[in-house]
Amino acid sequence: MSTDAREPEPQDPGETLREPARDASEVRAWHEDNRRGWNQGAVRYTEGRERTLERLRAGESNVHPVERANLADLGPLGQWCRTAIHLQCASGLDTLSLLIEGAQRVVGVDISDVHVDNARWIAAQLGGDATFHRCDVLDTPHDLDGTADLVYTGRGALNWLADLDAWAAVVARLLVPGGVVHVLDDHPFTWLVDQRDGRLVMTGFDYHRAAVSSRGWSAEYIGDLGLGPDALAWMHERVWTIADVVNALVGAGLRLERLGEHSEQYWDNLSGVAEDERRRLPMTFSLLARMPA
Repeated sequence: MSTDAREPEPQDPGETLREPARDASEVRAWHEDNRRGWNQGAVRYTEGRERTLERLRAGESNVHPVERANLADLGPLGQWCRTAIHLQCASGLDTLSLLIEGAQRVVGVDISDVHVDNARWIAAQLGGDATFHRCDVLDTPHDLDGTADLVYTGRGALNWLADLDAWAAVVARLLVPGGVVHVLDDHPFTWLVDQRDGRLVMTGFDYHRAAVSSRGWSAEYIGDLGLGPDALAWMHERVWTIADVVNALVGAGLRLERLGEHSEQYWDNLSGVAEDERRRLPMTFSLLARMPA
């Protein structure tokens, strides 16, 4: 199969390229739109929450091997992680997996009412020290400041944020001295290519400042929600470069300790690309940064 990525292709007709959010009011408006979109899409998580509970009860952690490899350098989670705060926690599978990994206490924060309702339901059935807050990540409660040994985020999270510097400031205020933040997310390269007719083509996104607005969800992820086009919420995503992420955290006072680019995936994107070819592509990235003691 050819991997010629030179020929531009038109954008998905459901997507609209746009300029990034210009000011704090537009950032908040975008996040509120995303709240409505995730409240619609999270119904799929509600449908699967019994299965999520079964997995967690069976001790099946959803922590990714890349995350476990990076965090293992810090020693067993139970020996150093009293509190882990998961920003953009969705319905709590990854958050509650941190209890399985050894964290003594977990806190989840998410903007979606439906996601947080799911997470609270699962946690109540499961037991353990877990608390969930429904708010914009930028409004993470200040009574959590200086309590996190680990701030955990990633896997399709950063693209929903319209202000990365504000996010990094939240990370910094949550961490104890010596605490760490860990990120695993899609490599921004994956925004630049798509799979069309058995080959890779350029999407036309601007790597350095692309933002996109859309309505509805992909068939592969959420599928048809039974809502008319006008009832689907607008959602807004931003492509953040790796430099954007690193500079935001360093600017907030953290020290970068590890940065990785990986062929490993956490979802089946570019599924039509042969596995041996996909291994040559940067599909995800990870980083570990520490608040100086």
